Amino acid sequence: MSNLPTAEAHSNILVIEDEPLNARFLEKYLTSLGYYVLVANNGADGLVQSKSVSPDLILVDAMMPGGMDGFEFCRQIRSDEQLVHIPVLMVTALYATEERVKALEAGANDFLSKPFSTYELAARVRNLLRIKHQHDELQQRNELFYDVIQSYVSPEVSEQILRDPQRYLKLGGESRQVVALFADIRGFTHYSQTHSPERVVGLLNAVFKELTQVVFRWRGTLDKFLGDAVMAIYGAPVSYQDDVLRALRTALDMQAAFQDLRESWTDADEQSLGLGIGINVGEAVVGNIGTETLMDYTVVGDAVNIAQRLEEKAKGGQILISEAVYMPVERRVHAEPHSVQVLRGREQETVIYELVDML
Repeated sequence: MSNLPTAEAHSNILVIEDEPLNARFLEKYLTSLGYYVLVANNGADGLVQSKSVSPDLILVDAMMPGGMDGFEFCRQIRSDEQLVHIPVLMVTALYATEERVKALEAGANDFLSKPFSTYELAARVRNLLRIKHQHDELQQRNELFYDVIQSYVSPEVSEQILRDPQRYLKLGGESRQVVALFADIRGFTHYSQTHSPERVVGLLNAVFKELTQVVFRWRGTLDKFLGDAVMAIYGAPVSYQDDVLRALRTALDMQAAFQDLRESWTDADEQSLGLGIGINVGEAVVGNIGTETLMDYTVVGDAVNIAQRLEEKAKGGQILISEAVYMPVERRVHAEPHSVQVLRGREQETVIYELVDML
């Protein structure tokens, strides 16, 4: 048995051959090279096994009786999303150039003319398997990358980012209007001082899980966790006309989700916790800040600072919004005047409203 690379040694090869002697020869020879070999005696059976096993490579004879020869089999494979990436090596007794072109146009990756050298067969099999495993590795990295992106944004937004990564994932920032939302757990400092670290972390994870799901449900972007607080933004990296309304719906659903959690808790200190939320809208610099190897997608600007100051003023169960948030949607929301204050770190007064519900 030949010494194969680790990935190659675990490869499954499906042989589709209607001649029993040829099928047995290919099975025996490929098995001696260290591969796992499956055999189908016609195209229809080969298609069924392909869907069931999803082999790493398919060897198919060009000329087979019945309604599915090797050319039609290739066309079927290339039309199936689950099987389209499996390489196909067509084994044929046809030498004419037009037949070879026909095989490639049908979807075969390579072909081998009968009679063939076993050395050439082994080389072509190994080459196609190398390509297949490189594809699989790239696919796994892409899936990991996709999972990482979905840790911060909803699936809908992540799809847009992946369609234009040069725009959304480049280092640097741009000025644009965003809605910033901060949600902070009220009473958490006392709770963290009177309970074990394991219990504190468990509670935080439970809360963050629920709040993050709400952010994604309303197509927001999770900016970061700040201790016991969550920061989310709307309008970046992808903006919509209803960014403000979606941020407000997020806040209301966050309060509802937090209330459901409180009702499930039995500890008196946990039941006394609350969620304070602040929301503001305005111009800010958004983008990837850091280095080419380590960057953080975030928002910087006074609009963000105001949202955080509003969150600091909010009591448990309250959603405080700025006048800039309220005015464009006043006919769509039920909000009550709260106060006019000079927020920390600012000189001008801020008109504050308390969001009660959506109309």
